[in-house]
Amino acid sequence: MKKTVVINVVGLTQRLIGEHTPFIESFLKKGKSAYIHPMMPAVTCAAQSTYLTGKLPSEHGIVGNGWYFKEECEVKFWRQSNKLVQAEKIWEKLQKADPNFTCANLFWWYNMYSSADYAVTPRPNYLADGRKIPDIYSHPPELRDTLQTELGQFPLFNFWGPKTSIKSSKWIADAAIRTDQIHNPTLSLIYLPHLDYNLQRHGIDFSKISKDLNEIDGVVKHLVEHFQKRDTNIIILSEYGITDVKNPIHLNRILRSKSFLAIRMERGLELLDAGASRAFAVVDHQIAHVYLNDLSVKAEVKALLETVSGVEKVLSGEDIKSHGLDHERCGDLVLVADADSWFTYYFWLDDAKAPDYARMVDIHKKPGYDPVEMLTDPKDYLIMAKVGGKLLKKKLGFRTVLDIIPLDANLIKGSHGRVPEDKADFPILITNNTTSDFEYEIEATDVFEVLIGHISEN
Repeated sequence: MKKTVVINVVGLTQRLIGEHTPFIESFLKKGKSAYIHPMMPAVTCAAQSTYLTGKLPSEHGIVGNGWYFKEECEVKFWRQSNKLVQAEKIWEKLQKADPNFTCANLFWWYNMYSSADYAVTPRPNYLADGRKIPDIYSHPPELRDTLQTELGQFPLFNFWGPKTSIKSSKWIADAAIRTDQIHNPTLSLIYLPHLDYNLQRHGIDFSKISKDLNEIDGVVKHLVEHFQKRDTNIIILSEYGITDVKNPIHLNRILRSKSFLAIRMERGLELLDAGASRAFAVVDHQIAHVYLNDLSVKAEVKALLETVSGVEKVLSGEDIKSHGLDHERCGDLVLVADADSWFTYYFWLDDAKAPDYARMVDIHKKPGYDPVEMLTDPKDYLIMAKVGGKLLKKKLGFRTVLDIIPLDANLIKGSHGRVPEDKADFPILITNNTTSDFEYEIEATDVFEVLIGHISEN
């Protein structure tokens, strides 16, 4: 089997490749490429699972970055167990074909308790006093200690939140190179999230994202130069393209206005009570799953949501099936935003009653995806002093919360999840193997066979 590396440059599209990405542009011109027709939903966990299984969510079960766990009556995002992916993964197929095949997964999702030979993924320590300490999970376990001893502690707070920066992608790239040096896997899967951040903050504004493009170009160059020395098939790809948005849609507030949503009061603050709601939305960028605990209101809810400005489609029944989403985890209705819009999880009507987690980076408590977690209030010029004070209190043993995230969804300027109108905003696949056999445009499910073809090459 041929040694292969897959470098997942999140958000990379043809539109972004150019003067600010000279190395990637050179790699593109020398190699072979294809547009990837986005699947639905074009979001991290679903897209990665499709690439690694060749199946749609109807078969692998990953209908988004999170969903409603019906038996528990809870919405959960960003789970980690690989057992949630209900289809054979690429490394499992190749392990059967060749017992000498090995795979290293560096930060692709669902990377815990996997059958991959080597795995590294974020796994903070949550201490009893409320602190969150950056850390990673690895298989084998000693790889965690080797990497953090040599490379330093994984920069978790540069991986997500207001402090996101190139530092996290650089760390992942260095960890991938060190893992390759130690274990020499046949297939390395590498996740570089850097472009995700400012593309959502600012949209496609080259005056603001040119630095990010140049930074990720440098990290990709570092990786490619390493793997070129090891006679490797090199694939650069992305999961989705991010496009400009200007219209946040608060679906749960709309459902609440018609008494479909149930709210629980705790300490004067409001919480969404999914199990008691007749209908509620689990939002994920430009896609939303609407779950019904009372199926008798389905037609009424569907008719209501079809009237909402910015909602392009309300899918149900056969429409859901035709998009490859007919799985028990899927919503009873699936909403697709129009090109200018995206969905928020907000359900409160008064910011004074918003739950405490709303103003925090807390990806596991929020019943939906919240890109505003990457921002602080641009009008608060003392925000860094406040953060410093709160961190000092934590270090001194005082209990405090980092309630620094604004509640203004209009701050977000870029989103993804739907199929963009322009192919220049489609995800892309580029390879240095110019003899690889694939079309000018491929489906997301085809990526699996493209990877197989690279690895199985004699």
